[in-house]
Amino acid sequence: MKVTIKLKINNQTIVSSAMVILCFSILLNNNAFPTSYANSSLNNSNNLSSASSFQSKASILDNMPSQHIKVGDISIAYKQIGRPDAKPIILITGASATMDMWNPLLLEQLASANYRVIIFENRGVGESTVGTKEFSISQFANDTSSLLDALKIGKADVLGWSLGGFIAQQLALTYPDKVDNLILYATSCGGLNDRPTPHEVLQITTNASMSTQERIQKLAPLFFAPASWFKAHPNYLNYFPIKAYLESKEKASQQIQRQQLEAATTWTGSCNTLSNITQPALIIVGTNDDPAPDSLTLAEGIPGSWLIRITDAGHGLMYQHPDEFNRAIITFLENNHEHKELKN
Repeated sequence: MKVTIKLKINNQTIVSSAMVILCFSILLNNNAFPTSYANSSLNNSNNLSSASSFQSKASILDNMPSQHIKVGDISIAYKQIGRPDAKPIILITGASATMDMWNPLLLEQLASANYRVIIFENRGVGESTVGTKEFSISQFANDTSSLLDALKIGKADVLGWSLGGFIAQQLALTYPDKVDNLILYATSCGGLNDRPTPHEVLQITTNASMSTQERIQKLAPLFFAPASWFKAHPNYLNYFPIKAYLESKEKASQQIQRQQLEAATTWTGSCNTLSNITQPALIIVGTNDDPAPDSLTLAEGIPGSWLIRITDAGHGLMYQHPDEFNRAIITFLENNHEHKELKN
């Protein structure tokens, strides 16, 4: 597996062999972070660390009671992991995904690194209500901002995955004072230049006559690209939250999925306003999910951004290479928080 890291300093892209080796060494050899499949101590009641296997951790997350809070015209379902006085980070899911689709290993390590992790479900998905307002990326960003207000969080780190990356960008642009560090995972800047959802994926996801099990079998090779990785990991369901996935498809109707798709395709995008994103930003993506590559557009547009592209990985990067993914996230966050503390 190859990790490519690009940093931009003073708006100039720096790709230094020494820098790549240094960052790669930090990510893969830093003993400050436990390996993703090891037990790590959590100082909270959500005892993910009591379980040893991925599926047992996923089950604990799935069975963790949701909380509900009134936000505008909807009730948002959410969960919190970690100490209440820790640094907040909010995670925004992709299309039709419930909050339990997040990799529990990521949540565990964030909480272990002293983060208060907030996961939630976008309007109309899972236990969050549909409301009366039109679905749009701007509205989803407004919902996220209002959730932070309701939880009395003035500023948080933000991680957006896929469609959630659209929402995270819009949140950073519309409410810049509420976003501390920005992480964009497997996403693009949208708009007219955005790659449409592959036709084969749409055929599978919109086929009402197809069972969920059939969808999994057909989507899995695309989600866990490339074919070589998928072939080498026939047990991929051992480290994928299959129960949460099945529930997400049951709880997100075809109508909600269509409304989310329309929100994504009608979003004007951030391609022309990326330079207005002033927060420290990390773009992380699997190379097999990034043919354009969209990640370079984001990295070139956002001043001072980090770019990490991991080979042999698709849209399911966080499940395929959890060690590298989790360490990249935590290294980025810790580096920027330490830098801000030094400046202050």
